[in-house]
Amino acid sequence: MLIFLDYRWWHGQSKPPFFCNKFDRVIVSTDDPEIADISKGHGADVPFLRQVAADDMSKSSEATLAALVQAEDYYGEKYELVAQLMANCPLRESEDISQIITEFKNNRTGSILSCFKYGWMNPWWAFQLDKNMNPIYLRQEMMENRSQDLPKLYCPSGATWIANVNDLKRNKTFYMPGHRFYPTTWESSVDIDDEDDLFFAKSVYQMRRQVRAVFKNDKS
Repeated sequence: MLIFLDYRWWHGQSKPPFFCNKFDRVIVSTDDPEIADISKGHGADVPFLRQVAADDMSKSSEATLAALVQAEDYYGEKYELVAQLMANCPLRESEDISQIITEFKNNRTGSILSCFKYGWMNPWWAFQLDKNMNPIYLRQEMMENRSQDLPKLYCPSGATWIANVNDLKRNKTFYMPGHRFYPTTWESSVDIDDEDDLFFAKSVYQMRRQVRAVFKNDKS
């Protein structure tokens, strides 16, 4: 299996989350020389700069597919499966990756993507606001239901995506026909897109460390 990731989020950690003994090769996919140098400085394998989908507009599936083709040519290897760990989901853990790989292999489909269950934020009650602050409900009929009576909803997470290489090449997206999802915790699914998200991710990371330290002390 080949895996692509951006190493920036894991540098300085003793055991990055992709060290779960599941991959034949782990590389950083980037088109930025500065990111490549930083990654190499922390021991990551950056064999090349991505030549295709090397812009700020390409979708992640396109970038991974481009890097996959380039890696096959560079190493002279062919791969059965490919995994993508998006850089803006830094709190995934090795257990998350191992579980989704096992699920993929046990119930083989073209691709499987991580997701998480919505918690206290209830999408069934979502609405837009017009310029006068009047609501435009997406599903107004759901407003009559209690939250505990509504079906559970899930959100895609960029933490871990896995696909059969031939299926990814054919469909050019992880969201291929028959794709499936695998739920992980909301902590492992934290997604960073702006400064508020970064603050939230740091808070969750510190909370996770503190909780584990307490459990460790209780056992000792």
